[in-house]
Amino acid sequence: MAPLHSNSNAMAGSLAPSVHEPALQHHFADLEQQRESSTLGMWVFLITEIMFFGGLFAAYLIYRVGHPAAFQAASEHMLFWAGAINTAVLICSSLMIVFAVHAAQIGQRKAIAWFLLAAILLGVVFLGIKGYEYHDHWVAHKVPGPGFVFDGPDPQAAELFFGLYFIMTGLHALHMVIGIALVAVVAFFAWQGRYSPEYHNPVENVGLYWHFVDIIWIFLFPLLYLISHKHG
Repeated sequence: MAPLHSNSNAMAGSLAPSVHEPALQHHFADLEQQRESSTLGMWVFLITEIMFFGGLFAAYLIYRVGHPAAFQAASEHMLFWAGAINTAVLICSSLMIVFAVHAAQIGQRKAIAWFLLAAILLGVVFLGIKGYEYHDHWVAHKVPGPGFVFDGPDPQAAELFFGLYFIMTGLHALHMVIGIALVAVVAFFAWQGRYSPEYHNPVENVGLYWHFVDIIWIFLFPLLYLISHKHG
């Protein structure tokens, strides 16, 4: 017969509270399950965003096929240098996000914050250049509306091109603003030491969002800026 004190010790051990990871939400079994669920949720969200931008791309391609000359002529008024610089800026910002995720994986919390801040700075540079472009189009009367002026073929189709340009790049810029805000929050928590090699999926998820926004621009750049350069 086992001693009574051993049974009581076993019962006390079974009733003792288990060690709980602070970052683990109560409805998940462990951090890995939480990470997989969070990542799945982000991918589902990004799929809805792909469908959203996909509709805009489809509308653009339909009208471009219908008015190729007007779209090409309108594209000649794009600031090619600005679009090219912004493409390089966003590629560099995605690289900063990759470095931030790697820093999170190896537990360098200060490096996470610095790399994220670098991505934010590059995002602000992107928006500044885009704002300069918008101002240039406004001064040149290339904003759709009563003041729109175009001396090339089929002005109505050219106005449609600029309408799609402002809608697509404007929505992209809005997503960039949201991305900057999200990255800033994650950078703040990284500086506070919230993330570790075991728990850093917020860094990964905000990185997925940032990469998505960058990829959208990679598609926008040739569609809007490179039409007039396709022959030379």
